[in-house]
Amino acid sequence: MFDLSGKVALITGASRGLGREDALTLARMGADVVITDVLVEDDPDLETTAQGTNSLLQDVARQQGWVYSNQTAEEIRKLGRRSVAIKMDVTNREQVAEVMKRVKDEFGAIHILVNNAAVLDNTATIAKMDYKLWDRDVAVNLTGAFNCTKEVWPYMREQNWGRVIFMASIAGTNGGFGQASYSATKAAVIALAKTAALEGGKYNITANAIAPGIIGSEAANMAAQFRKEEYDRFREHTVFKRFGEPSHVAAAIGYLCSEEAGYITGTVLEVMGGMNLLTASLRA
Repeated sequence: MFDLSGKVALITGASRGLGREDALTLARMGADVVITDVLVEDDPDLETTAQGTNSLLQDVARQQGWVYSNQTAEEIRKLGRRSVAIKMDVTNREQVAEVMKRVKDEFGAIHILVNNAAVLDNTATIAKMDYKLWDRDVAVNLTGAFNCTKEVWPYMREQNWGRVIFMASIAGTNGGFGQASYSATKAAVIALAKTAALEGGKYNITANAIAPGIIGSEAANMAAQFRKEEYDRFREHTVFKRFGEPSHVAAAIGYLCSEEAGYITGTVLEVMGGMNLLTASLRA
């Protein structure tokens, strides 16, 4: 079960964290995997690129060495799968189109798209939110997912098979104090997933959203050290009293990409350890 042999997957924002784990998981299931990210470790302009994203997290990732694009591709090749790491900015439509065409030409198909690329470092109340950061978040989190989906769509229609995964969040289903831009964009990608599901059905394309809670990525683990009291409170709001791991999210994605999930589309699969249940009970 859950065999992805012969499938080609493309994952955005896959240099670290959830995206990297998604890539490795799909490869273990048999897929060839294309790693895309704005950060690639052998890029001579890596520092300039990281700073140019106007994202604190991207610059921290570069400084901390959390850029594993080529390393992940090499790990996948050691599993006997095809893989390559490609620099791609999801907000650059021309670049997205070029990368999708390159992958189609070199790998023969694109069966799976995981829209994972996102930014989460704009924390401010509505009254204090910076317009430029709002626009950046919409461009990356929402429009970026749209750009990639639009460019891969003709290939999936032509082959009459596709799986599109949109990364949402508990912030997109519940809202988030001081996270207006992140919450709004993550709620919007849920609607985008449902629309893609409606339009993709006759082409055997499924589209689903994953809504994680707090997952122990590099950035989340660092944030938990500096904001211990806040993260302790988050942890207590899960039924397990612990945060999730990237592998939990990746396993859910692997299932939704499989043949066995071929009749599941337009859904939001919550991977939040019951965090939403306890939050609802506290409000009640």
